[in-house]
This record gives sequence, structure tokens and C-alpha cells, in this order.
Amino acid sequence: MRAPAGVRDFDPADMTVRVGAGTPVTELDTALAEGGQRANLPVTPGATVGGVLAVGRDDVHALGRGRLRDALLEAVYVADDGRLVTAGGPTVKNVSGFDLCRVLVGSLGTLGLVGEVILRTWPRPMSEQWLVGPSDPVELRRVLYRPSSILWDGQTSWVHLEGHASDVESEAELARSLGCEPTNGPPPFPAYRVSSGAVENGGLSGSYLVQIGTGVAYVSEPVLATDPAPAVVALHRRLKSEFDPRGRLNPGRDPLVAA
Repeated sequence: MRAPAGVRDFDPADMTVRVGAGTPVTELDTALAEGGQRANLPVTPGATVGGVLAVGRDDVHALGRGRLRDALLEAVYVADDGRLVTAGGPTVKNVSGFDLCRVLVGSLGTLGLVGEVILRTWPRPMSEQWLVGPSDPVELRRVLYRPSSILWDGQTSWVHLEGHASDVESEAELARSLGCEPTNGPPPFPAYRVSSGAVENGGLSGSYLVQIGTGVAYVSEPVLATDPAPAVVALHRRLKSEFDPRGRLNPGRDPLVAA
């Protein structure tokens, strides 16, 4: 199967976009940029809108921009019996089943095959800047107003600011007072994505990079994953049995054990 592609409808005034799940995220980002807006999706070359939603991983700016699932307003998906199901709606209020579509985010296609979505959009920041320095990431988060990202490798912090030019400069001055200096971007991310609890518990053999305030970290060496809580497993199995009682959707994939 192949998901439909293309931007179907984009209304900058309404701040929503209807797009086929097979659309490359780079293509969507370009279309939204023409209207001075963006979607809260990682702009990864080669990735599609549906693929990004199915994997469900927030990008580096989740601290300030919010979670990936918050961007999804409506999804049209193929159910296990071949029916087309519409979940959610193009507005936030008064939509029956609004949150139903959000369980598709991060489901790896095991609950439904997404064909088309409506995404919330946001104004594109007029100015942005990365800074780096030997600053305390907790202090940076306390002092700065809604930085979009703070990263920390145990010694050095990287912080991303965005918004109006005057606001960014004012916040950058605060960051500089804490020891940060402008830089071109974030550092390279280690290979493995884990819960930040793995770093807090210690015992790592390699380098790491914590995404402050999001519960996510990246480590250079594999970390043995802990088993999910029994209540989480039970809920997961119940969702799977309701959405895909015959086990037809993406067999062999399980979000609970996904790397």
C-alpha cells in the first residue's frame, strides 16, 4: 500500500493544513514556509508526514514547541477491516472523538494505516539563535522565557531561542550572562534514544546528550530497556485488540519494544 501524497489545503489564517500522509516532510515545510508558518514535525530528509507520525518521536524543539501529537487534529486512516475512519476534526472544540486520532501517533502503523491528516500550524519564528556554554541547564530553563530547546552533555549546555528579533536578542543577553555564546547549531546526537532516567540512574559507559524538560536523552552505547509497567502493557494490549482484533496491521511490530 502507498499513502496519498500532496498538500491538499492550507489556510494560513485558519492555521491548519490538510496533507496526504505520503507527503515528504521537507515538501510540507516548504509549502508552509510560503505562508510564514510551520508544523510541529521534525523536518527529516527522506521522511514522510505519515512516517513521522507513526514513529511518534518529538524533535529537538519539543521543550518550547510542544509534543508531536499536539499537532495532529484529524486523521483519516484505514482500519483493519478496510474501512476508512475519520478521527478528530479541523477545530479544537466541539469535536467528538477528538483525541482518538492521537493514539495513532507512535503506534508504528499497528492501529491503523494513516492516509490523510489535518495538522495544526504555528507562525514561523522571525528570528532564532543557538547558544552554547558551560551553563547549568536547570538555571537556563529557569531564567529564560520558553526556550525551544535545551541540551546538556553533563558539562556543556546548548540552548535554542526563537521568536521576534528583539525578544531573541534580550533572551540571548540573559544566556550570555550565564556563560553562553552564539553557535551554529546543536551538537551531533548520539546514536541511541532512551529515557532521560537512564542518564539519571548513572552507569553509562559512553557519552550522552539530555534533552532537558522532555524526558528524552541520547546515548552513544545501547542501554538495556526496562520493562513497561503492567498497567501500560495491559492498556496497550487492549488498544491493539480493539483496533486490530485480527492482527492484520503491521504484524510483527510492537511500539512497546520498539528501539
